[in-house]
Amino acid sequence: MSSSHLERQQASFAGSMSAAASKIGSGTKRALAPPSPSPSIGSTTSAAAGVGTPRKDRDTPGAASSHAVVYSQPANTGTGDSIIAQMAYAVTWLRTKDEPQTYMDVLGYLSGTNRAEHEKEFFVDQMRRHPQIQWIPDPALSEQTWQTGTYMHRPKIPNVRTKTQLLAHLQRKTDSSGVDVKDLKDGWPDCERALAELEDEHKILVVRAKKDGQARMVWLDDPSLFHPVDPELKLMWAKVEVPSPDNIVQRLIAAQQKPTSEDPRLKLLQAPKVEKKKKRTQRRTGKSTNTHMEHLLKDYSHMKR
Repeated sequence: MSSSHLERQQASFAGSMSAAASKIGSGTKRALAPPSPSPSIGSTTSAAAGVGTPRKDRDTPGAASSHAVVYSQPANTGTGDSIIAQMAYAVTWLRTKDEPQTYMDVLGYLSGTNRAEHEKEFFVDQMRRHPQIQWIPDPALSEQTWQTGTYMHRPKIPNVRTKTQLLAHLQRKTDSSGVDVKDLKDGWPDCERALAELEDEHKILVVRAKKDGQARMVWLDDPSLFHPVDPELKLMWAKVEVPSPDNIVQRLIAAQQKPTSEDPRLKLLQAPKVEKKKKRTQRRTGKSTNTHMEHLLKDYSHMKR
């Protein structure tokens, strides 16, 4: 092979390589992406929470967000909500007053005199509906409005605020039930001293708690039934030895006394049961009156062979 022929082949190969390179360059360029770093804990947490991730309902203008409205919450109208929350303070304040109070007096205690008129009217309407508040209409007016009348506390036991009223209430009772001191204090908060005085006068019977000695129940008492006892007799009574509960039954029986704990029905249950033998009943043979059946009842034993 000559040198000229070898040069032509080399030139032809170089031309084909340049054409292939130009064809690849004219097409889509593909480059290897650089290696991405490993995700950290913070990046995965942000991705799970949706941070940095575009969403239609969050990033799109005009789209409604699913967290914008909580449908389980009632709408806040603001119509007397804060003033109704103070109704308990109004009841407590009226409990300490002996005279009827106007609605402005109650609102003045609650610092609500500067509220809007519709809020005041709403508060007055709720006071008239409250079970522990009594509305007294104005007797001088024929037509009542929400601004008329006065208000008082309605206790559980009405019209009992003195010792005389308490004794009268106990005398009016037709049963043997007592009066709960807790209900009595609802209309007469400072009744402890009066109860102690009536107890010392033997006009009422008071049941007190063992822990703190506070009065719990009250009954009517009769002072004429009280008789003083000599202190020496009390000491002698306290020195009398009483048998223990285990020996008291035997001591009473030994003194020929019948114990109250003895139940006569227990004796019947503890007594041994005697089984009675049943007597065998003999069959009676009476005279036959069925004459039409005599031929059937006739004895033919003598005819046997």
